[in-house]
Amino acid sequence: QALMVESGGGSVQAGGSLRLSCVRSGGSLRGYAVAWFRQAPGKERRFVAVTRWRRGDTYYADSVKGRFTISRDNAKNTVYLSMNSLKPEDTAVYYCAADGLDTDNYYSPDEYHYWGQGTQVAVSS
Repeated sequence: QALMVESGGGSVQAGGSLRLSCVRSGGSLRGYAVAWFRQAPGKERRFVAVTRWRRGDTYYADSVKGRFTISRDNAKNTVYLSMNSLKPEDTAVYYCAADGLDTDNYYSPDEYHYWGQGTQVAVSS
C-alpha cells in the first residue's frame, strides 16, 4: 500500500515561513494528483492545495491564496508546500494525499486513496 511521508513542520511566529515536503514511500508521484489538507484540533480536515499531474494545474483554498505555493520536483519525486506570511489560524496538522485520478472534486478528502501521517505546524502570534 502506498504511503505518503510528510516532513518540514514546526513552530514559527506569525509572518514566518515553512516549507513542507511530501514523498511517496516506495514509489513515484508521477501520474498522481497530490494535495495538501490540514486539520486543526476539533475541526474537520480541510483542503489546502492540489497539483494535478495530467491536467498540469494547481488550485488553492481561498484562505491560503497568495501565501502558499504547491510545487513538484519530479527529479526528487517530491511535492512541496511553501507557506509564507503564516497566521495563527494556519496552525494544524498538515497531511499529504495522492490519487491516480485528476478528480474535479479535488477539495474532498474522500477522493484520495493514499495519505501520510501528517506533520504539525504551529504558528504563534
